[in-house]
Amino acid sequence: MKHYYLKILLVFLLISPVALAQETDNAAILKIIFSKYYKEEKVIAKGRLQLLSFYCKKAPNNEEVLEVISKSDFLKKNAAEIKKQIIIGIDEDWSAAYNILFDNQNQYLKSKVNNCLSLEEFQAVYAQHGENNQRLMIISKPIYFGGGNNALVKVAFYRSIEHNSGSYLLLEKVNGIWTIKDYLNKWAT
Repeated sequence: MKHYYLKILLVFLLISPVALAQETDNAAILKIIFSKYYKEEKVIAKGRLQLLSFYCKKAPNNEEVLEVISKSDFLKKNAAEIKKQIIIGIDEDWSAAYNILFDNQNQYLKSKVNNCLSLEEFQAVYAQHGENNQRLMIISKPIYFGGGNNALVKVAFYRSIEHNSGSYLLLEKVNGIWTIKDYLNKWAT
């Protein structure tokens, strides 16, 4: 029985650094995305309507990733690794990465980013204010590949049934810093 607990502890110690490293990468990617898309947003103030909200859940990766792969020679070279991460039935949120990002750092950026909202909460705010320029930013679960030095992330903006947009961001980690390398499969309705 003692060996059983030692094995569980060993597995936990091996998995924990990997999970923490991925959440740290998720937080760094979230920072890049927030810095880009919240750049023009105003600092949150009492009574001021914030026009860009952040969706709490990670959007799952679906068959659309296959279309993105087919249009990029770079992604075609890494297709097998990317395809393994297309999992439609995920139920994950951004809370761990969000907390890492804003825990005692990046306070100016945090002053522009609302707490995340569910779709229902966003629709209630949208209905209350009736502004057609309110948007809900939805970010997919990052797909890491190339030894963890590249990532593919879908960023979509929901306004209403008719007015939405988005694209896939191809990110690269250079000297430990994530940067946006390309925008793929841009779309708007």
